[in-house]
Formats: sequence, C-alpha cells, structure tokens
Amino acid sequence: MTEVLAVQRENATRPTVVRPNSATTSQAEVQPRRSSRMRALGALVLYPLLSLAGAVAAWSIVSYLVLSPERRFLLPPPSQVLTKSLLDWKHLSPMLEALAVTAQVALVGFVVAVAVGVGTGVLMSQAKWIERIVYPYAVVLQVIPILAIVPLIGLWFGYGMTARTLVCVLIAAFPIITNTHFGLQSVDRGLHELFTLGRASRWDRLVKLELRAAMPAILTGIRTASGLVVVGAIIGDMFFAKGQPGIGTLLDVYRSRLQSEDLIAAIVIASVFGVLVFSAFGFLSRVLVGKWHTSGRKDFK
Repeated sequence: MTEVLAVQRENATRPTVVRPNSATTSQAEVQPRRSSRMRALGALVLYPLLSLAGAVAAWSIVSYLVLSPERRFLLPPPSQVLTKSLLDWKHLSPMLEALAVTAQVALVGFVVAVAVGVGTGVLMSQAKWIERIVYPYAVVLQVIPILAIVPLIGLWFGYGMTARTLVCVLIAAFPIITNTHFGLQSVDRGLHELFTLGRASRWDRLVKLELRAAMPAILTGIRTASGLVVVGAIIGDMFFAKGQPGIGTLLDVYRSRLQSEDLIAAIVIASVFGVLVFSAFGFLSRVLVGKWHTSGRKDFK
C-alpha cells in the first residue's frame, strides 16, 4: 500500500508533458505568414498613397498660394482638373479613345521589340563575330537621342502607325538585347561542363540550359522595355500625327491651346497607363521566375 501511495505521489509531482498537435502547430505557422503578407501588402499600398497625398498637397499649395489668380492657368488646382477634365465625360472620352490607340501602338511595338531583342541577344551569345558586328550599332542606337532620328524615320517610313511602332522598337529593344546577352553569357561553367560530358548538341545546350538559366535576366529586360515602349508610343504620337490621334497627339494639342486642365489630365492618364503596364510585367516576371528559379524564391533573398 505504501508503495502504491509513493508511486501516486511521484506521478502527481512529475510535470505534465503536452505533446504538440499537428493542427495547432500548422495554424501557429500560418498566422505569422498571413500577418507578414498583410503587412507587406499594407506597406505596398500605404507608401504610394502617402506619396500621392503629399504630391497633391504640394500641387495645391503651389496653385493657391504661390501662383496669382491671373497665372493660375499655368498650374490649375487638383480639384479643377478633376471636375473639368477627369470627371467630365465630354473631355475624358477623347482621352480614353486616344489612349486606346497609343496602347495598340505600344503593344505592337513591344511584341516586335521582344522578338528582335531576344533573337539578337541569342545570336550574339552563339557567335562572337555577330556580337562584334551588332553590339556597337545597338549601343549607337541607344545613345543617340530618339528625337534626333525622328525626322529620318518620318522621311523613310511616313508619318503613320508604322513610324510610331518603329520608334517604340528603337527605344525598347536595347535593354532586351543586353539583358538577354548577359543572361546567356552568365550560365555557370560547371553546368556547361556537365552538358559537355553528356555530349549535348548546341541546340540542346541553348534550349535546356542557357535560355532557362537566363530567364530572370531576359524577363528583367522585358519589364524595363514595357515601360519604355509606352514612352516611345507617346513620342511617336507627338511627331507622327497621321492617322488616328494618340494620347501624345492630344498632349501636343492641349499644349498649343493652353488647355491646362486637359493637359494635366492627359498626363495623369498616360502616367497611370505606364505604371500599370510596368507593374503588370513585373508581377508576371515574379510569377514565371518564382516557381522554379532561386532568384524568385523568398528563401534565397
């Protein structure tokens, strides 16, 4: 009897060990992940909103306090731009129609720039003599201001959609060429030796090794070009007005007529369009790269 009582006392004084439940541990791991994602999303939205509020406040201060009423047409206040242009369908409708034309030109130019840029980068990586011939001219096209060759483009290709598209290609192709060439040349030498041991052909080496390893660099060039192609489309609209007017054409018209509200509204619309295009391709590159490449995984950041 005394032995039984001693065992009971020992069990009572022994600390109780609670084994963790898999369901509770999984929930505990999920909660911090959700909270971190919410904080990241909040920071992603909050900071741009704060900067936008600061810009609008500074804009209002300059319009109301710095400029006199006689000179306020140079920078009308945000409320005036909002009510007279952005919220007035009579003024907003032609801007959206022109934006659709600009978007069409930008899309065609972007597709051509991607095809030309990736193709040129691949050829340069496969043959040294092609790189020595092509790369200097690609650099020349990049460093020469596009406005300097606009007259030649109009003289050779007319003043319609073809000239606008060509401006987009000339502006957007260079970052794709350089990033594609850099990515293909930066493949790990050990992987090349592994393919050499396997007696892989040049085509297999290019498709199965080099292009896959260079995909992050290629997508970076494409993302950069997606923003530049919008700039090229707007420049083409300004200088090649033949055909349907784009948003750049309207910018030039509003400037010549001193329609400040419509001019600023068109600038805002064009800026939002460019930001959306750049952000969309940035998200697409993260989705495509993050699934399989180490540069897109959070564990390797």
